[in-house]
Amino acid sequence: MGRVDKAELAIVLRTARSRLTPADVGLPGGHRRQVPGLRREEVAHSAGLSVDYIVRLEQGRGPKPSEQVLRALTRALRVSESDRDLIFRLAGVEPPQAGRIPLVIRPSVLRLLDRMADLPALVLSAKSDVLACNSLATALLGDFSGYPPGERNLLWQRFLGTGIDRLVTTQEAEAADAVDCVGCLRTAHAKYPDDPGLVRLLTELRTGSSRFDELWRAGRAGQLRSRAVTLAHPDLGTLELDCDVLLVPEADQAVVVYSTAPGTQSASALDLLRVTGLERFGVR
Repeated sequence: MGRVDKAELAIVLRTARSRLTPADVGLPGGHRRQVPGLRREEVAHSAGLSVDYIVRLEQGRGPKPSEQVLRALTRALRVSESDRDLIFRLAGVEPPQAGRIPLVIRPSVLRLLDRMADLPALVLSAKSDVLACNSLATALLGDFSGYPPGERNLLWQRFLGTGIDRLVTTQEAEAADAVDCVGCLRTAHAKYPDDPGLVRLLTELRTGSSRFDELWRAGRAGQLRSRAVTLAHPDLGTLELDCDVLLVPEADQAVVVYSTAPGTQSASALDLLRVTGLERFGVR
């Protein structure tokens, strides 16, 4: 690997973008579009890349994309595994191999996410990467696509960033949840010891967070659990929600869904969020 076929890569990327509709990625259709498919701006936002970078790639004059960029781009374009591997090879990069954490979401799971229009939902990888969010989850939790690809991870944000600082718990509950979160990563490490993204994430967490390193050295395994959570939304106030985890075993991924009992204050807040969504709550 190493040689980049820029002309063919440009054709494949343009074709992949033209196959998508706004509805495929949970966006409103808006006015009639002059050409089929998503706009470059929409793909760039979803992938966390600049519009100019997308333009240059589609015109066959961009630089050689990194593996990280290719992962983000193929996720944003929602391509199949075979198309993802083609894009990687055309870019001169070895496609993801066995023993790597799956980061491509099955089309059926994406359709499921799109249908959950009235509940906040997101898809997580085995190492807690936020692979996809519906618009209601973005309005509730913040826009993870606004972060660099390496920081679109719940554990990175928890121990090194501020991306999930809306979570409010008692000291005891926070401690137990932190143990479970770190245990999940240990479980992933046992299954994917050579995954470069996981190795990089562990290095950053252990060197950057003494709390994470302490929990990691405790050597406990863990798993994602359905539980009740309290969120402090900057506009809606405190929300009491149920967080359910739906596993996708073949892909080693999880769909996380937030809901609440009808007739509660939190249910009314979610109703308001469904109506206003991102138009009113411009969250990062």
